[in-house]
Amino acid sequence: MKKALIFYGGWQGHDPIAVSARFEKLLIKNGFSVDRVEGVDCLDDGDALLFYDLIVPCVTMGNITAEQEQNVCRAVECGVGLAGCHGGMCDAFRGSTEWQFMTGGQWVSHPGNDGVEYDVNIIKGSSPIVEGIEDFKVISEQYYLHVDPAIEVL
Repeated sequence: MKKALIFYGGWQGHDPIAVSARFEKLLIKNGFSVDRVEGVDCLDDGDALLFYDLIVPCVTMGNITAEQEQNVCRAVECGVGLAGCHGGMCDAFRGSTEWQFMTGGQWVSHPGNDGVEYDVNIIKGSSPIVEGIEDFKVISEQYYLHVDPAIEVL
């Protein structure tokens, strides 16, 4: 059975408890065993992170130590997956440059704040992960990110 680590915390405006619970339910439904924990202390043991197939951060504007940062980066370099969404991934640790390099970007701003309508355009054929997804409109907060130029936006 595949094993996932979900850790949550940080800014409460993104409701990390509910978001992490939703991820937990989805992963269990898809055959994962899940450890869901509050805070970042779970990142202290770099060797323990290597036993996971997937790490899912649900932290916005949090802090990690240099050692925790190194432990997660090492786990991902060794093949552990990393998945997340919204501020829980690209605005997890503003003070961690290595986290930003690992995730490929960093949140900067919400142009126009919340409630802006915009089009999401899917680049057809860019990846099997977007097959069957059509362009759509959304009313939300748009994320302006600094993005690593090596990243392929789908």
